Amino acid sequence: MVVTFMTLIMTKKMSAVAALIAVPIGFGLIAGAGPGLGDMMLEGVLQVTPTALMLCFAVLYFAIVMDAGLFDPLVRKVLATVGEDPVRISIGTAVLATVVSLDGDGTTTALIVITAFLPVYRRIGMNPLILGTLLAVSNAVMNLVPWGGPAARAATAVHADLHDIFLPLLPAMAIALSAVLLMAWHFGVSERRRLAGSVAVAAGGSSPSTTPELQQDSSARRPHLFWPNLILTLALVLGMLLSLAPLPVLMMGSFAIALTMNYPRLSQQKERLASHAENVVNIVVLIFAAGAFTGILNGTGMTDAMAKAALSIVPASIGPLLAPITALVSMPLTFVMSNDAYYFGILPVVAQTAAAYGISPEAIARASLLGQPVHTLSPLLAPIYLVCGLLKVDVADAQRFSLKWAVLTSLVLTGSALLTGAIPLSSAGVAAPIK
Repeated sequence: MVVTFMTLIMTKKMSAVAALIAVPIGFGLIAGAGPGLGDMMLEGVLQVTPTALMLCFAVLYFAIVMDAGLFDPLVRKVLATVGEDPVRISIGTAVLATVVSLDGDGTTTALIVITAFLPVYRRIGMNPLILGTLLAVSNAVMNLVPWGGPAARAATAVHADLHDIFLPLLPAMAIALSAVLLMAWHFGVSERRRLAGSVAVAAGGSSPSTTPELQQDSSARRPHLFWPNLILTLALVLGMLLSLAPLPVLMMGSFAIALTMNYPRLSQQKERLASHAENVVNIVVLIFAAGAFTGILNGTGMTDAMAKAALSIVPASIGPLLAPITALVSMPLTFVMSNDAYYFGILPVVAQTAAAYGISPEAIARASLLGQPVHTLSPLLAPIYLVCGLLKVDVADAQRFSLKWAVLTSLVLTGSALLTGAIPLSSAGVAAPIK
């Protein structure tokens, strides 16, 4: 069933949503579980409902505050600060990409950052591949936020709470982002040295003469509400960190406040919701379909059976090390596989196998996320073609330049997760039969 599902979505014979529903139903019927399939699917869907609810309102919240122009002053400030010094430009690229990535939408981040910085790179002759690399690794680390996608998939696959997946990763994310800034400084110093003596760099210090237009629909901008939107967003992030309420509740409340505050008229609210409906529907439908898939996978006993088979071939000496092994293997696997195939096809089996060695599903889910910087360069992803198109560079050149830095970022994430205890280096648990 898993191989069929992965083959269908990787060859694009079926959409991920359709395959997540149709394939398990077909194999469930073959396995003789027909009468119980409905209850299994509903149980799986109910388990992922809080995740779907949180993602729905998280996407809408960040879309609303971005429409209102929350990040516009930041873009202008960063551009005014970097001037034409390669070091400041590269660091500014990483800072802007990191902050804008908070909305969890890689496409939006790419459009804003490239629109803002590409003219600066071209004017002084900096390598645009540096822009693409810093954008990719910054966005990959920030995309580990609960509403970013990968974390939600991992939590759904192992039936864990998103809080339990995300919060232990925060220190590792902070360390990785520090490494990204150091990487940006290295790029800037190299470019400053390469461009030394050029007229453009020697002139230095001048700020860009124009500020890029970040969104065509300027009527949605609410510059006078910048501070209320910023305070609301900071309060939301603080509430998540302190676990003041369940994530779905925090997101729903923040969304209601942001929508009413920025767009008090009913017609304006309908317009904003309609403009983001496609993103919301795609995400929520995918999560519910994944719930049905994992419901049948677990309900029929397929997960247990696969875990038993895996235990029979995994050497006892390797079993306790499955968390760091999962982190390392996630780099090549997510490069050649889609997130859907990896998290819904591979992760449940690994988590079930690791449980026999005393490793929690949450730890395996966190480990599976640490290869995401490499995943951003996968040829299976549409955003890489968007980024390369905007930068006017070849995809192969971008991958060749960026891959080693993406691998380095993943290794920093993995090492930091081990040091901070987000994933265990080894478990003292002894493999026991799965009941």
